[in-house]
Formats: sequence, C-alpha cells, structure tokens
Amino acid sequence: MRLCCPSTCPMEKKPKVSQLCELCHCRKAIVKRPKNLQKICKLCFYEVFETEIHNTIVSNNLFFEGERVAVGASGGKDSTVLAYVLKLLNERYHYGIDIVLLSIDEGIIGYRDDSLATVKRNKEQYQLPLEIVSYRELYNWTMDEIVSCAGLKNSCTYCGVFRRQALDRGAAKLGINHVVTGHNADDMAETVLMNLLRGDVARLEKSTSIMTSSVGSPIKRSKPFKYSYQKEIVLYAHYKKLDYFSTECSYAPEAFRGTARELMKNLESIRPSCIIDIIHSGENLVLKPKKVRKQFRKKDVTEVEVRSDGSVSLFKDGNRCERCGYLSSNRICKACTLLEGLEKNRAKLKIDTDTSTDGAAKTTRELEQLSF
Repeated sequence: MRLCCPSTCPMEKKPKVSQLCELCHCRKAIVKRPKNLQKICKLCFYEVFETEIHNTIVSNNLFFEGERVAVGASGGKDSTVLAYVLKLLNERYHYGIDIVLLSIDEGIIGYRDDSLATVKRNKEQYQLPLEIVSYRELYNWTMDEIVSCAGLKNSCTYCGVFRRQALDRGAAKLGINHVVTGHNADDMAETVLMNLLRGDVARLEKSTSIMTSSVGSPIKRSKPFKYSYQKEIVLYAHYKKLDYFSTECSYAPEAFRGTARELMKNLESIRPSCIIDIIHSGENLVLKPKKVRKQFRKKDVTEVEVRSDGSVSLFKDGNRCERCGYLSSNRICKACTLLEGLEKNRAKLKIDTDTSTDGAAKTTRELEQLSF
C-alpha cells in the first residue's frame, strides 16, 4: 500500500472556501472572533491577538527601556495570559523591561490559597521572580475574618480598597513604579456601566483611562488588555494550554459588578461590538472643570475643592493619610477608615463569642445564668 501526503492526496477532503481562514485563506478557520465575528485559524488568531496588544502598548507609550514592571498576578486567566504575552512581546519587540510577578494574598481559604499555587507554577514556567504580599501582613486581617465581622454584602468594598493599596505597597517594597493589571475590555465596559448606574459621575472620566496615577505617587498603573475581549483571552489561554486558575471568588456573586456583568452579556449577545462601543463612549465623556474657591485664613490661604457631588474637601489628591502615610485626599484614607470600623466590630464580636471559663469571665457567665 502506497502512503501519500494528506495535502496532496486526491481522496483527502479539502475544506470549503467558506471554512477557510479569512486572513491567510489557506487553513481551516477554528475561531470566530467575538469582537468582529471574523473567522480565522489558530495561528492567525495568535498573531492578531498579540499584535493588537503590542499596538496598544506602543501607541500609548506604556513602557520605556530599562523600566521595572510588576504584573498583578492572581493566577486567573487574565493575569496569566498577561504575564505570558508581556514576556513574549518583550522578547520579540525588545521593550527592554524587567518583569516581576506581584501577588496579593487576601486570605480566602479555598480560593486564594489555590490560585497562589498556580502563580507559583507560573513563576517556574515563565522564569519570572515572584513577590507575595498578604492582607494579614499589611492590615492584620484576612478577607475571611472581614466577612465574618462585617458581613458578605460589603466584602468587595473592603477587598477593593485594601487590594489597591496592597498593590501599591507591594510595588514600593520592590522599588517598582509601574504596576500592570489584567483588566480587559469587558472589565472596562462594566466599570463604565457601574458608574452610570450608580450616578458616580466623578469617576466616569477616569474609568476608561489605560494608564492611571495619583498626584504625589511615583506608582502608576496600566492596562494593556484594554481593548481585548475576555472571550479572546480565554481562547488564547485554551489553545496555548496555559496553566491558570478558573474558579470565581466565593464572595464575588454578591458584588454589584455581577449585575453590570449580566447586563453586559445580554447586550453583547445582541450586539457584539457593544463592549468596545461603551469604552469609546466613556473615552469621550468630558466633565466640567471642578470649581475651586479660595478661603482666606490668618497668614495662609487654603484651596477648598468642591467635588461634583457637592461635597467639599480641604485636602487635595496627593496628601498623605495621618495614620498610615498612604496617599489620600482626606485626613484619614479609606483603608484606615474601614479598618477602624472593623476593629470596633472585632471587639464586640470577641465579647459576644467569648467562651472563656477562667477568672472574671467564668464569674460573669455564672451570673448571667442566675435567675431570681
């Protein structure tokens, strides 16, 4: 029996023209891009996905040669693909940056401990250094303790504030001034929707910024995946067989973002381009300049900033918290305010759940059980 090459064998079924990749026209299409419904093959998908991210990086001047960059690594699909692609593009296009993985351990048993194991494997797979910063180390709290004390409803509020500060503190610990996160196009569009639904006009202008920073802080943040759809990131990780952790946070279903995400998915099923359309709409939103009036005092002049919601702040962005020294537009930063409330509730929780049987506690318990 004579063997022949499949590509030249007359008995081999050739793909129909309608099944061919719309870019190379020589391989069978296996991916339908959710962004524009374009049918392409696996190799062309790799090329398009990586090139779009490279163009985003170059057009926005995200990096400069010799810069040290910390990738916010959670072990999920977004951060894993980001670390892989960033390392690949750095070698291919010679960005000249030094990449470090930075992970935050929130202290969620059954979720973060497993995802951190994935990050440690990524460290070995990509040959990148890893630094882990924990809530316990920074705040003397874990998210499990916070939820047991403050309840499940506000868990994402606490975690969001603490995580942002932890990333900055972790980067400062490493002497790095640039943190790169895996926020994708879906996340950006959801943020725009959330701010609209909450009427949070003050944050609308910055919600689509690809690079953000605070006055007085050397640490900036950027989002190379700003125009990358979540579905394409998942497809890339699947075909590249990347090692990532796919379980959702156990406290996430209670978050308001879940409502915005569900609305976004319904819109996307009707109009796939709505995600990019919402991002472009957010980019073109321009707020009126803030009113600033001068308040004269003895021997000094202090600028009073009137926020868009009508509130007044005597401190401008770039000042430091009086307690922890972190950047804050008020005397006390948001993290310290939340921690103060937690400490009060922790003291009450200890009293309510005290089961001590020695000393004064024993006497108190005995007196409580007496009846007259």
